[in-house]
Amino acid sequence: MTERRPSQAELVAFLKAEFPQNLCTLEEVDEDGSVVVAHPVGERELRPGGTVSGPVMMTLADVALYIAILARIGIVPLAVTTNLSINFLRKPRADRRVVARCRLLKLGKALAVGEVYIYSEGEDEPVAHATGTYSIPKR
Repeated sequence: MTERRPSQAELVAFLKAEFPQNLCTLEEVDEDGSVVVAHPVGERELRPGGTVSGPVMMTLADVALYIAILARIGIVPLAVTTNLSINFLRKPRADRRVVARCRLLKLGKALAVGEVYIYSEGEDEPVAHATGTYSIPKR
């Protein structure tokens, strides 16, 4: 593990450089490494019935987990998802961003496990809950 954690600006720059197609934005990094990440919602993010598509919310959960891990261990590009499970709890609003709050449950040498709550921006009740595991490469 690295001794110096990357700043929020360094994490944002990394995502822009390595994932320019990514629409997620890093909103906040707490001292404990938990993060808040958001994804815009427009016509392209909606599925029939006027709700945010599952793939958009899974992307948001995966990116939030990835950033939370990098915020703790440093920028390690080859950390990869090994498992992602999501429960869709209620219909997200079609007129607001979706926002993910992620915290790590376990950070080991080889694996990291975290959970993500996804909300429609400004709402108190989560629209989805995800858990995920990442494999961390040997350093």
